[in-house]
Amino acid sequence: MGVGFLIREARHDEFDELGRLMVAVYAGLVGFPGPEEQPRYYDLLTHIGRMAEKPGAKLLVAVAEGRILGGVVHFSDMAQYGSGGSATGERDASGFRLLAVGPDARGMGVGKALVQRCIDFAKEEGHGQVILHSTEAMKVAWGMYERLGFERSPDLDFLQGELPVFGFRLRI
Repeated sequence: MGVGFLIREARHDEFDELGRLMVAVYAGLVGFPGPEEQPRYYDLLTHIGRMAEKPGAKLLVAVAEGRILGGVVHFSDMAQYGSGGSATGERDASGFRLLAVGPDARGMGVGKALVQRCIDFAKEEGHGQVILHSTEAMKVAWGMYERLGFERSPDLDFLQGELPVFGFRLRI
């Protein structure tokens, strides 16, 4: 729980709004490929609700006054994580992907609270680590991950088309 907002699983009637927020956030990242360059990725964001159907996945939202401030997808089963590279073969691990916080909610601790909830889930699941990926365009989030104790794990790095994607892990 953050100050003035609640973290919970997204409801079906919120999937479209969350998808629009995610598309806007990622398309607005300076240096990140746009929808025309990565159409499959943006389709994933648009239809983020599909992620909630994966075994062991939780689609989380931060909400305040009936408004979605941000969201993330937590995976208790890394086989469902769906990234490139070696992350889907990791054992004793949870992961999260597709963290997005709307521009009007930045600086409120929304991203940190969403990540912390994913860490809490990993601990509840008895996992020894949490895995995530980031890009150069996501330096603000990257800094937050490092402040939370995540460390770079080059063994998890991969290329998404021509975009370098960097792996991180937190040992818990």
